[in-house]
Amino acid sequence: MKVIICGAGQVGFNIARHLSLENNDVTIIDQSAELVRRISDTLDVQGIIGHASRPDVLDRAGAKDADMIIAVTAADEANMVSCQVAHSLFDVPTKIARIRHQGYMHPMWANLFSREHMPIDVIISPEIEVAHAIKRRLEVPGAFEMIPLVDGKVKLLGVRCGDACPLVNTPLKQVSQLFPDLSITIIGILRDGNVVIPSGDDELFSGDSVYFVVDSEQQERALSAFGHEETEARRIVIFGGGNIGMFLAEEIEESGQNLNVKLVELDPKRAEKAASRLSKTTVICADVLESNIIQEANIGHAEAVIAVTNDDETNILSSLLAKRAGAKRAITLINKTAYDPLIGSLGIDVVVEPRNITVSTIIQHVRRGRIHSVHTLGENYGELIEAEALETSPLVGVALRDAKLPDGVLIGAIVRDNVVINPRGDTVTQTGDRVVVFAASDVIRKVEKMFSVQLEYF
Repeated sequence: MKVIICGAGQVGFNIARHLSLENNDVTIIDQSAELVRRISDTLDVQGIIGHASRPDVLDRAGAKDADMIIAVTAADEANMVSCQVAHSLFDVPTKIARIRHQGYMHPMWANLFSREHMPIDVIISPEIEVAHAIKRRLEVPGAFEMIPLVDGKVKLLGVRCGDACPLVNTPLKQVSQLFPDLSITIIGILRDGNVVIPSGDDELFSGDSVYFVVDSEQQERALSAFGHEETEARRIVIFGGGNIGMFLAEEIEESGQNLNVKLVELDPKRAEKAASRLSKTTVICADVLESNIIQEANIGHAEAVIAVTNDDETNILSSLLAKRAGAKRAITLINKTAYDPLIGSLGIDVVVEPRNITVSTIIQHVRRGRIHSVHTLGENYGELIEAEALETSPLVGVALRDAKLPDGVLIGAIVRDNVVINPRGDTVTQTGDRVVVFAASDVIRKVEKMFSVQLEYF
């Protein structure tokens, strides 16, 4: 597949990395010679310097025979025009654009992005996607990650192991003996900044971060097995009244839950706008780093604080101050990758990275055929893929122990006729099964070949 990516920032770089690893023909366009040089030196992609919305630049990028254009520059307008030019002059079949400004997203302008006007097939709004991701994490106290799969019947959860975790120092092959009725598959362990693809002989240690796939009906029991029995937050304080904070507060209000929510915003105009749009949320105009806001917003009694201002440092510091004041859980928005090595030692419970969320959403739309969803886990860790097993797949009709799965590939769950099956060595996949697969970054293409989805794109 030939793909043109407009924008060589963090999101564009990560999308290019994913697609180039799978032997796609990728060309990336950016005005910055430094960014283009960095991506060309690092990845097996072609780099072109120029304005991604200009016809001559798209022509040089090979738009005439491109299958897809993904526009993720810093400017919404450049992304929209790039898609329009790709459609009108080069007839590119699939066009994906990242659009941040919510003025374009209002329902009353929904016809703007129709084929007759501005023909963009998929619009990604990072702020809305991030708000959804935070809301999901709120629903699972004790987990730093939660991804619903197979229409919500299965979930991927990420938890941290503390000293009191019942599974610490226990070989993973014994988990099924300790909890014989628990449908859980551990697919990855993050330890001291390194990724461990677990085997049955591996043990969990205090301080480990663990990803596992579980039957949604057994979610609470699984969390309890890892020592997490936290109750869902009822008192919530949101730091930041920008798009993400606003969307999140609105989503909480629309959920119908009787929650006590406060939103703190420094800018008076934003605070006034938030107060006019939110009917059940208390809006406070103040600096989240001022000491008096701790008392005014009663942060010490909050069960969750969510820091989503436009500044990473403000988010980190306000989260730490809130935790010190007594808040039980901090969910923190961080854009800069430079802080990644520090997060574990800071005491922040959940880190939300817009870059990874946006990349996962776009990659999910890139893959088609029998792929139902794709989710990127961590930085260079791997992907969680939900796919339908076709009759032609070598997985079908074979016990998993005989399926010759590549190293770095784990079957997390199988759903058949709405029943969740915890995969074992003697489990046999059938045609039509929905299979949840974890694939390390370097074996994603092998998974595609094994599934013969053929994990097709078109």
